[in-house]
Amino acid sequence: MAETGAHNRLILHKTIVFVGMMGAGKTAVGRTLAGHLGVVFRDSDHEIEEAANMTIAEIFARDGEPFFRRKEHQVIDRLLDGTPGILSTGGGAFMSPDNRRIMSAKGVSVWLDADLDLLWERVRHKSTRPLLRTADPKGTLRDLFEARVPVYAGADVTVKSEKGLSLDAMARRVTETLLAERPDVLERRS
Repeated sequence: MAETGAHNRLILHKTIVFVGMMGAGKTAVGRTLAGHLGVVFRDSDHEIEEAANMTIAEIFARDGEPFFRRKEHQVIDRLLDGTPGILSTGGGAFMSPDNRRIMSAKGVSVWLDADLDLLWERVRHKSTRPLLRTADPKGTLRDLFEARVPVYAGADVTVKSEKGLSLDAMARRVTETLLAERPDVLERRS
């Protein structure tokens, strides 16, 4: 159990695992929330890159997506065994039934639900998205969105991500949602 800073008197019992599409804000909101709660922030993609000494795009190009997904599962499983904190995952991580199972068993999955236009606005100028290296990146994003949203909807908790909300406001929205819906994960100290 991780105890957060005295100023907010919140106790984190399980790791909060951010899931959702690329561009939903999993890493940015995750870092902000970790700061608010005074807990460790981890990013599964960053951990994979560190271990492989390669970027995600390089791993995809050299070893393929199935290899990457196996490594991703191993890293997520390991990170969920640590001290409760905040974990940001790649957009495809939640597509794996094994990942969904361990996220819910060892932590809580929180879907940052952003609409397609907001996602496109955030990712269209980034060259670090290997799945969008296609002739029609917006069409690819739309296809991924349509395929993944029904799966993301099975997350333990859903928090709507909206244009114009600051990172602090999104972190507060996640905190309030968890306090209301999941006191087994996050609670106020009496």
